Amino acid sequence: MTIERVKPKTIEVRRVHGLVARAAGLPDVRAEVEANHDENRWWPTTIGDPRVRMLAAGWSSRVSYRMVDTYAGVITSAEARGFDDLVTSTDAELASLVRPIGLPQTRIGYMRSLAELLQRWEKEGVDPTAESADLDALILDFATRVRGASYKVAQCALLTARGYHCGIIPVDSGMVTKLAPVLGITLPSGAMAHERMRHVLEAVVHARSAEFRALVTDNEYQVTIPEEAEPTWWVHLVLIYFKRLYLNGPSPQLCRRRPVCTKVVGCAHPTRTV
Repeated sequence: MTIERVKPKTIEVRRVHGLVARAAGLPDVRAEVEANHDENRWWPTTIGDPRVRMLAAGWSSRVSYRMVDTYAGVITSAEARGFDDLVTSTDAELASLVRPIGLPQTRIGYMRSLAELLQRWEKEGVDPTAESADLDALILDFATRVRGASYKVAQCALLTARGYHCGIIPVDSGMVTKLAPVLGITLPSGAMAHERMRHVLEAVVHARSAEFRALVTDNEYQVTIPEEAEPTWWVHLVLIYFKRLYLNGPSPQLCRRRPVCTKVVGCAHPTRTV
């Protein structure tokens, strides 16, 4: 069952925009966003086959940031072999391929069930890259049928298949547990929290698209956003790197009075110790 899309509250819109505005001005956040916006290290545009892109999204799960180069090597090897060749490979061959990033049985199970889902979609005439596709339904189907695919993985898989600027804002566990409280966003319990938060963030960007684009220009970000696209990918990266750099620790600059304090970091209030 998909979660009903609910219009974000005015305070949610204000807080999301306020946090993105503050985070976007942080030099370390900007550096990470610029390094990963036009060509993301995890989900590179050089992968031409949408099926391999969806595979890469799943295989990036539970790979630490310090292992991104190792992961990139595995994905490069997978792309070179091609999706159809991977499907006909033995489990032993696949295990050898993914061994550098660990969890071989989990990753093999993901790939096998992904192939089954894609075959099912093809028979049903479902094109996950079509603009007319029902994204909520696709994400639910993906999360339900692909082994090891949470809502987060499903969101990422559809994002990579459709392209960075398709409008999807993936939400990982840290965004649910650390970022949502900073923003004062109330989420349902369980896996559906990822979908609810995705809906909120996407709706906020849709409501204030021009203002978010202005933040890109005002902060002189060296990124390319298609003229017709809402800056959902840019907002996702700003939030994900703010979370990683300031909330995972958390940073001593983080205000204790969030989300009431609109500055969140670098304010005059006493800050959290680490």
